[in-house]
Amino acid sequence: MPHSLRIGTRASPLAVWQAEHVRAALLRLHPGMAVEIITMTTSGDVLLEAPLHALGGKGLFVKEIEDALQQRRVDVAVHSMKDVPALQPDGLEIVAIMAREDVRDAFVSNTFLHPDALPVGARVGSSSLRRRAQLLERYPHLRVDDLRGNVATRLRRLDEGHYDAIILAAAGLKRLGLPDRITHLLDIDCSLPAVGQGAIGIEARRDDGRTRELLAPLADADTQNCVLAERSMNRVLGGDCQLPVAALARWQGPQMLLRGLVATPDGRRVLHAEARGSDPVALGMAVAAALVAQGAAEIIEDVRNP
Repeated sequence: MPHSLRIGTRASPLAVWQAEHVRAALLRLHPGMAVEIITMTTSGDVLLEAPLHALGGKGLFVKEIEDALQQRRVDVAVHSMKDVPALQPDGLEIVAIMAREDVRDAFVSNTFLHPDALPVGARVGSSSLRRRAQLLERYPHLRVDDLRGNVATRLRRLDEGHYDAIILAAAGLKRLGLPDRITHLLDIDCSLPAVGQGAIGIEARRDDGRTRELLAPLADADTQNCVLAERSMNRVLGGDCQLPVAALARWQGPQMLLRGLVATPDGRRVLHAEARGSDPVALGMAVAAALVAQGAAEIIEDVRNP
């Protein structure tokens, strides 16, 4: 067992919470270990002026951390799985995915109790094309504007009156001790989550057998297989975390139900597919194929090259 471990993470409060969560889990298993958290700034943290989808999308919140991992400046990288691209760099691997938090999106407003109550032209803040598309599908009378920054920044923008409501991941608000800011939890039928939403992933080098062995007990098998199915779908679609793609896998007895979605950003065309199975990778491929048969590849290409 190594006597010390260096965890790399983004510097945002939520990312640090996640790294601390991993650190605490490791120390419960190995009380004498020295675990250091090393924070770093990613491209996604710096490039705040443009919408995420306009910046190229892939790896904006993980690349610098993965670079540090490959260069052996850290031993472990901790990520929000929804930020991890479908394909990882050579030599790196998600070793463990921890038990999932609430997967739902949260409607947050100081004035309105539910999206149904928003009037024509109400301004809703979200940095996600996935959320934008699903919101506009149901509420085409709304104005959905880009909103970047960490959770505290987004809440401050709402409180300053720049938006009538904002949409955030419920998991982040709960982890930061802010569940009271949630006005309404959006049902997954209204807002299907992002691939991997609510799950914390722990990444290590493939050639670092000792660290991989150390991290393996932190994995939650049910969550890991569900996220694997979602990522399998996303990989086939060629999607990344900034495209209007959604997926959620859940166990139903001995089988898993995977629901997938691809949409145009304006919400005028929303494709749905679902399938059941016990093999996560095959299940993801099946749902992706069903979406492609409906025209998903064309939608994704149009978003990438408007």
